[in-house]
Amino acid sequence: MAVSGRAQMLDPRKATDALSSRVNRLLYRQLIDFDERFAPVPDLASWKVLSPTHYRFNLREESLFIDGSRLTAVDVVATYQSVLNPEFGSAHRGSLKNIEALNALDEQTIDFHLAEPDALFVGRLVIGILPQHYIAQQHPFHLEPIGSGACRCVQISEQSIVLQRRDDKVLLEFVPVKDATVRVLKILKGEVDIIQNDLSPELVDYCRHQPQVQVDFAAGTNFGYIGFNFEDSLLTQLPLRQAIAHGIDRQAVIDAMFKGRARLGKGLLVPEHWCGVQELVEYEYSPEKAKALLQQVVVPDELRRKDEHNQPIIELSYKTSNDPTRIRLATIYQAQLKPLGIHLKIQSYDWGTFYNDIKQGRFQLYSLAWVGVKSPDIFQYVFASNAIPPKGANRGRYIDEQADALIAQAAQSVSLAEQAELYRELQRRLQQQLAAMPLWYEDQYAVLRKQISGYRLFADGRFDGLLNCHKKSGLST
Repeated sequence: MAVSGRAQMLDPRKATDALSSRVNRLLYRQLIDFDERFAPVPDLASWKVLSPTHYRFNLREESLFIDGSRLTAVDVVATYQSVLNPEFGSAHRGSLKNIEALNALDEQTIDFHLAEPDALFVGRLVIGILPQHYIAQQHPFHLEPIGSGACRCVQISEQSIVLQRRDDKVLLEFVPVKDATVRVLKILKGEVDIIQNDLSPELVDYCRHQPQVQVDFAAGTNFGYIGFNFEDSLLTQLPLRQAIAHGIDRQAVIDAMFKGRARLGKGLLVPEHWCGVQELVEYEYSPEKAKALLQQVVVPDELRRKDEHNQPIIELSYKTSNDPTRIRLATIYQAQLKPLGIHLKIQSYDWGTFYNDIKQGRFQLYSLAWVGVKSPDIFQYVFASNAIPPKGANRGRYIDEQADALIAQAAQSVSLAEQAELYRELQRRLQQQLAAMPLWYEDQYAVLRKQISGYRLFADGRFDGLLNCHKKSGLST
């Protein structure tokens, strides 16, 4: 598989990038996983809720580490205790700090005691389990992974990461190739077998017409959106945000740019999520509505502008990365909004500069995507008034008392059913206020050599399809 970069961390206690997390899923097993509605389900362990602050997990099957030792409750405790140790420096400690104590009752049973009730607690237990005796030795797992997953690590180098499937000894090699065009050339030449995502729409379409490969698609959950700066005197006005939403023809963009391989987004969580919303306010494409809404926007004297025909216009800056696809999308938005009287000034930067500007609030409009979202507590991180960077990812500086109250109520609820309804009400509020403008959920896709069979795509982009696919031999490349 050709990938866009190197997996940065093969110790699951410290991994934060998507590529590392996907590779780690192949090397390590975790207590729980998620079903198609993104609700937690047992992986290594099933569980019982003994009280709102007391959870008991039971290992439900024998699992062996690659050194042959058996995974037991002691390993689970050691793994999570190391994550909770502030001196270890795990980025996952924050989401688990509510754990007050945990202990192994016997080889199969682990008790977790929480400081406060947390109905979402089970969904947080996604750290790959490591062997206790290696943790005690401060083993360098990032260089020599030792897990109980479906694969073992054979080699780590600058050139590639090589895993071996434990059931049939098939080798899986991840080759970092930064340039997307080079990745495509390599798969057409037979130098690699699989590319998953991270190509421009044009390259995906090109691959669809090449005889050596096939392109498979599956519905995805990556949520593209346009962010607004709520500290801006213009964009803090709801009519302007609504005018932009009605003025961009999202379906036309999906059809032209993604060849229909995306679906219109309605909110951060896909509708099929266990607390998703099937029906949300639709901001359909309507230039007439957009023009009417613009009449309600109050433009300060110092921001008044006119076009070459002496007609009043609103000028806004739109920041994006210098990725060619993102710049093309920006120019489409620019062309669609200009006839309405909204003139976008596109500013593109290298990723580091662009992302830093967004975190610092140096923008009026920008576009990004949320990838791999499963837990609804993402709303606290993205939209709570106390989550403005660096305390969270409320990059738009969105502040709304009603949204804050719903986030707090959901966090305090011990009932998942009650939480689901509160989060649904919150999503309706965010959509009504256009806290961010939903664009679409992009499809997952994989480009495969014709020799590859049995590869499956997953909505969150995981690489689990590598565990059951095969490569036919004897075919010319």
